[in-house]
Amino acid sequence: MVLSMTGFGRGESVCGPVKITVDLKSLNSKGLDLNLRLPSRYRDLEYSLRKMIAEQVQRGKVDCYINMELTETAPSTQLNTPLIQQYMSELQPLAPTATGPELLQMAIRMPDALRNTTEELAEEEKSAVEQALHAAIQDFIGFRRTEGASLEKELLRAADSISEALRAVEPYEKGRLEAMQEKYRQAIKDFEVADENRYYQEIAYQAERLDITEEKVRLRQHIQYFGEVLAQPEATGKKLGFIAQEMGREINTLGSKANHAEIQKLVVDMKDELEKIKEQTLNVL
Repeated sequence: MVLSMTGFGRGESVCGPVKITVDLKSLNSKGLDLNLRLPSRYRDLEYSLRKMIAEQVQRGKVDCYINMELTETAPSTQLNTPLIQQYMSELQPLAPTATGPELLQMAIRMPDALRNTTEELAEEEKSAVEQALHAAIQDFIGFRRTEGASLEKELLRAADSISEALRAVEPYEKGRLEAMQEKYRQAIKDFEVADENRYYQEIAYQAERLDITEEKVRLRQHIQYFGEVLAQPEATGKKLGFIAQEMGREINTLGSKANHAEIQKLVVDMKDELEKIKEQTLNVL
């Protein structure tokens, strides 16, 4: 099963007067590049929240935004009125059509707008934050699965196209060797005395030099293995990328030995499909 590295997820939870919303999104990255933004109220939870994300998201350039809003003023919470007023005055030019209540809601979400009067965050609210993050991660993974299914179809299609091009090479192989032999026969006519043994040695050498049997066998094996890895429960983009590199080596060698216009065209088609595979594997988890 293929999972896309690109994803989006949202989760929400409510704890008394506090509504918590988590947005999670990611793009391609070689490793995990996590940007976590959360209210200062939840700073003590940052390490555990980062750990939750890292364990389940694994890779990608990830942005996680945790927001909270009050449906009513909580007894344990005080509004930082001077700071909120300052935020509202700064937000007004940026949102000239916003009403006073809308500006207030935006200002309340800004850092340090709310002050917790208790020494520690209530366990119920900690749990609510984790629940919202868990819901966002599950939604995010579902998105990755859906995108991954589309990726898998495209990767299989490209691999099948390379297989079809490889099969199309075979009809030209015999004619290519016959043309080479005829070329040497015509060349030998220009000599009054010709060494037939040397002639046959040269034909054998050229036939061996142009033989692409091994390249075809290895390329078929790589394509088969590529499909097997795609079918695995935890297919990884890195492993698929390594197999694509091996496929590229065989295709390049096949092209250098082709010595035939039609085979060269088919090699170009293979390279085009292989580039699509390489691009798509970059987005596989």
